[in-house]
Amino acid sequence: MKDIFRFNSIAEFHAFCGLPAAEHPQISLIDYSKVRYPVNDSELKWIQNFYSIGLKRNVNAKFNYGQQEYDFDSGLLTFISPLQFLKLEVNRDAVVEPSGWLLLIHPDFLWNTALAKKIKSYDFFGYSVREALFLSEKEERVIVDILQNIEKEYQSNMDKFSQELIVTQLEMLLIYAGRFYERQFLTRKKTSFELLERFEKLLADYYETGKQMEYGIPTVSYIAAQLHISPNYLGSLLRIHTQQTTQQHIQNKLIDYAKERLMTTDRSVSEIAYELGFEHAQSFSKLFKLKTNQSPSEFRAYFN
Repeated sequence: MKDIFRFNSIAEFHAFCGLPAAEHPQISLIDYSKVRYPVNDSELKWIQNFYSIGLKRNVNAKFNYGQQEYDFDSGLLTFISPLQFLKLEVNRDAVVEPSGWLLLIHPDFLWNTALAKKIKSYDFFGYSVREALFLSEKEERVIVDILQNIEKEYQSNMDKFSQELIVTQLEMLLIYAGRFYERQFLTRKKTSFELLERFEKLLADYYETGKQMEYGIPTVSYIAAQLHISPNYLGSLLRIHTQQTTQQHIQNKLIDYAKERLMTTDRSVSEIAYELGFEHAQSFSKLFKLKTNQSPSEFRAYFN
């Protein structure tokens, strides 16, 4: 088994990649064309203890992240959180020079700022790299300008305002990334709707094959895994196209199945609850009333 490299600090990553010493121990902007991995293996695996935001082009590698892979054949933006497993398959015979930028931020740099907690809420830090963000030339210029502003700030004499100014720039970058991701969702409607159709079919198949009897109500993690995307990406897709969370979508499908059984069978409420994957009939009745403003018995009585 190939070694898994572990980078606890930005300094360790700089040294591994053959880069000059980092100018700041907790934040660094790297010119990706200068990265030189010191091993001859075509496959690298690592875990890093810091955030990274990468704008890369022509990397000539397959980047595996979250069980997905992506070829860096054009400029795109990726977001990696601390302690996530990454695998890079490098094409050693490539002749095109890679380029781009890699911003590394250690969590300690964000200490005592609002972004320390907020950064974990940005969905794109949980995406598989397959859902990396494609940028237009204009969008790329916006991101590069922010990255270079961050670099200029930590390269100057640090004072009591430096952290706040850098964090403000970083927040601006994340806000723009959110805007650009939403644009990507909307411009890829065909792909998105195909994924939603697969989601609907997956839910239908789950109940038609009786999986709920063995495994219970399908979870968000299960659905996302079957679709080969992350739960965060699935949630973003549904919010944009249906204004519902994944959990709400699953619950609404449950209620549809429940209504069908209440109207077309004489099974008891408890039996229907069990058939739908609920451990307790009370939980089913509570959800049904929340969604319909009627108890299951009241709904059945109305239609009968």
